Amino acid sequence: MQITWLGHGTFEFVWGSGKRLIADPWTEGNPKYPTGHEIGDLDLIIVSHGHFDHIHDAVPLAKKFKPSIAAIYELCHWLESKGVENTSPMNKGGTQTFFEGDDKIQVTMTHAVHSCGILDDGKIIYGGEAAGFILRFADGRSIYFSGDTNVFTDMQLIQELYRPDLAILPIGNLYTMGPQEAAKACELLGVKKVIPMHFGTFPALTGDPKVLQDLVRPLDAHVLTLEPGTTVDW
Repeated sequence: MQITWLGHGTFEFVWGSGKRLIADPWTEGNPKYPTGHEIGDLDLIIVSHGHFDHIHDAVPLAKKFKPSIAAIYELCHWLESKGVENTSPMNKGGTQTFFEGDDKIQVTMTHAVHSCGILDDGKIIYGGEAAGFILRFADGRSIYFSGDTNVFTDMQLIQELYRPDLAILPIGNLYTMGPQEAAKACELLGVKKVIPMHFGTFPALTGDPKVLQDLVRPLDAHVLTLEPGTTVDW
């Protein structure tokens, strides 16, 4: 499994025979998108919510590569209205399986504490609710991709039900939780490895991975701090 941070809340996952997943695609106009990075063939997109910095490039990528797209029902309906094919609508608590054999991935939608309006033609329209995802792979390992959220006590249920091995959490503050809340999320989730996201893109997103590392040290947890464009083998 190779995990690449593409800046802000956008991640690329490559596993198995080369299956490629993009989470919350924002490439064009993303100040932290790595220069020169090109997305090759794309098999699956997951979208946590409808804010521009998480859905901006879902439509052009979907039209170019024809991947499956997993998102909450209302968001899929909006994507379809823009000419997107292969949407796989779902809702919180639901699980979908994509691909087979060593490429298999189970995508489970979880709760998130955030808003979810879609900016469309100058107006904000309803986009369902914000969500997170559990990604479980054929070897049994799982990743919790939280999307934008604050910490919430039901993260303990995510731990009990899905036992994620790795969490990808926002730490920027202002629009999501900051390091203090993210450290509590790590405790509730019981994870020993966390990748921070959604920080440093703009001056207002002040969360610092070093602060998070200090806060989770008593939990014997490790923060994997990536630079945009960095790939980590997991």
